[in-house]
Amino acid sequence: MKEQKLWNRDFVAICFSSFFLFLPFYALATTLPVFVTDELHGAKTQIGLVMTLFIISAVIFRPLTGKWLDEVNRRKLLFISLIIYAVCTTLHLAVESMAVLFALRFFNGIGFGMATTATGAIVIDLIPENRKGEGIGYYTLFMSLAMVLGPFVGLTIIEHASSTLLFSICGILSVLSLLLGMTIRIPERPQTTAPRSNKFSWNGLIEPKAIPIAIAASLAAFSYGAITTFISVYAKEIGLTSFASYFFIVFAAFIVLPRPFTGKLFDRKGPNLLVYSGIVLFTFGLISLSQATTPLIFLLAGGIIGLGYGALLPSFQTIAIQSSPSHRRGLATSTYFVLFDSGYGLGSYILGIVAASTSYHNMYLISGVIVAFTSVLYYFLHHRKTALQKESAPAQLHS
Repeated sequence: MKEQKLWNRDFVAICFSSFFLFLPFYALATTLPVFVTDELHGAKTQIGLVMTLFIISAVIFRPLTGKWLDEVNRRKLLFISLIIYAVCTTLHLAVESMAVLFALRFFNGIGFGMATTATGAIVIDLIPENRKGEGIGYYTLFMSLAMVLGPFVGLTIIEHASSTLLFSICGILSVLSLLLGMTIRIPERPQTTAPRSNKFSWNGLIEPKAIPIAIAASLAAFSYGAITTFISVYAKEIGLTSFASYFFIVFAAFIVLPRPFTGKLFDRKGPNLLVYSGIVLFTFGLISLSQATTPLIFLLAGGIIGLGYGALLPSFQTIAIQSSPSHRRGLATSTYFVLFDSGYGLGSYILGIVAASTSYHNMYLISGVIVAFTSVLYYFLHHRKTALQKESAPAQLHS
């Protein structure tokens, strides 16, 4: 049977639209603390609130967007969300007080939550059925690159230029995301006989079948929050400040290099091999990072973490989609990212408290133990369940 084409115009457009959507998000996430303290003269307690308001609005609107994606015109919803995001991102140029920044970050979070949920659901329909693991692997690769390049670009600009230039570039990037999103030809959804109801229900906002794997993903995201939030501070503490940016480059390289193989491996062998290998590598990488005192160990840990995290992220997302009915893929995507974002946000906050109470060494060591526990959750919430279903299928066939 002829293999269906993956890299068509629409798939490329949505991958780059997502890349330019996430790039300013991560650039601002790492630089707004500097802007708050140095230019708005805000208190340290207000720094966390800037990101918290963004995450709260994004988490609130993810399930709502998931519901709307399965009920209304997806093209209009995608455009509206990208417009909100582009406008709010550009408006950072006009911020002159903390109150305005708080309000802007809340609305920016709405656009981000809606747009990332919409693109994450739409891309599923652009990927051939027999290449879901590979397709989602490449799609999340663009997100992973933004995770790495965003902080690098943001910190470089704000260190050598100004916040005005930073906000201008972030605004341009968000507009590029909008323009690329407008070119995507979104496939018609298959008709479903499932009745629609205007009555409020949690089932209309959450896809229950995506919850188990999303819980496991949230635990991995919990520990990942310690990487993006504290790695520059940790590098300074252990005397490796000049290597902090290289950490992200190595991290990105080890996410990118195996991606062509991991997606195909998922489609041919299933998720278990990738997930357990990813957990082992992620755990070992974090523990190695907690003991790093030399540039070699520091950068090597970044590479190992990249390998592990790069295997886990697309695998978990693909499982969430495949576990859910095709007509509820929008809800499945939003459910997955609600829990993923919540884990990421809680990790950044709680692990920050751990670091303040003990040390960054202990924080990364604890992060590694938490990732290791993800294997237990994965086994009971997905692996064991699917194994039992496969064993019972032949028995039902012969009964």
